This record gives sequence, structure tokens and C-alpha cells, in this order.
Amino acid sequence: MALSDLLYPDNPKRKKELIQLHQELLDCMSTNFHATNELVGVLNEHLGCTISPIEMRESSTVKENCEIIIQVMSEIQHQVQKIDSDMKEKLEPVLYQKLYDIKEPELEKIAIAQRVFSIIFGEATSTAAMVAIKLLGSNHLTLSVSKLIGLLAQIGASVLGGVSITIIGLGLEMILHAILGAMERSQLLTAVRSYEKHLAEFKAASEKYQHAIHEVTSLVRQQIQ
Repeated sequence: MALSDLLYPDNPKRKKELIQLHQELLDCMSTNFHATNELVGVLNEHLGCTISPIEMRESSTVKENCEIIIQVMSEIQHQVQKIDSDMKEKLEPVLYQKLYDIKEPELEKIAIAQRVFSIIFGEATSTAAMVAIKLLGSNHLTLSVSKLIGLLAQIGASVLGGVSITIIGLGLEMILHAILGAMERSQLLTAVRSYEKHLAEFKAASEKYQHAIHEVTSLVRQQIQ
């Protein structure tokens, strides 16, 4: 038993809590990588984007993996904004406004979008137009992406941000050394509580993000069938 554990007998419990929180974070991040790649695949296939898929890097830290997903999410935001700009540039103001009118039938919006994509690409499928309309009209997706980017940045800067994602398999003492160093009891308790808060917010935001992406990808699958 380490001297710090003799001095602070509840430290082992707190340390195990941190390790468990770290594993929950990695599981959640892995699901977000998968969902993001699903959306990237749809954008590349149907809207002519060239966004590279991403994967978690086991040799990198939590912070570095957060930065990987932040970068591609920012690129997705950029592509959605570009679609909006193309629509605004090539449509009459009245038609452009229809795209954002919640009372306007979705089939009419898709027809308008398809007209624009036919100009841009020479031809366009109704699936491409439907994806564009879903992305432009989805406040759910827009807000969840922005929220998740902010939380990923916070987690990257947190107490576990500098830890390699593979360290879980290296044994308890190695993990504790990498995460905590000479952290005292009061610091450890603060770290656990702070991390719990970040993780709770991150998991909730991730669920909304994944659900928003699922709405888009499910519609695409239905359209193709």
C-alpha cells in the first residue's frame, strides 16, 4: 500500500472511481467516432464532400483524440454552412426562405434543393436534396454538434486529458501514476467530482448528437431501399 493511501485511506476508492470514469469516457468517445463516420459517409456519398473518416488513436492521449473529433465536426459544420451559402446564392429570396419555413411541405423543400444541386453537380438525386434539407433544418444536429465540441474541449483540458487511451490495460499503479502523480486527497476528490460533472454532460450531449445523426442516416437508408 502506498504511503498516501495510509495517510488518506479513502484514496484507493477515489482512484478506482477515476479509472471507471475514464473507461466510461472512452466508451462514449468510441461511439461518437462511429456516429461521426456515419454522417461523414453520407456527406461524402450524397453531397460531394471529401471529409476523411476518423478513428481513435490508441497511442494518443484523451486530449489528442478529442481534438481529432473536434476537427472533423468543425469540418461538418463548415460543409453545412457551404450548402446554405450555395442555396442562398442560387435561389430567389422567396424560394430560399421556403427552405426554413416550418409550414412548407418537406417534399417542396427537397424539390427546391434538388434544383440547386442539379446546377452545382449537373445532376442530383432526391436523396442528396433530402440530406441537405435535413441538415439545414436540423437545429437538433446543429446545437448538439456545437455543444459536443465545447464539452470535448473541456474534457481535453481536464485531469485525464493527458492520459493515453490505452493506459487502462497497463495496471492500476501505472494508471494512477499517469493520472494522479502526487495528488493529495483534497485534490483527488475535487478531480473526481469535476470529472463526474464533465462526463455526465458529455454523455447526455453525445446521446443527442448520435440521435440527430441517426435521424439523417435512417432517412437515407429508407430512401435508397
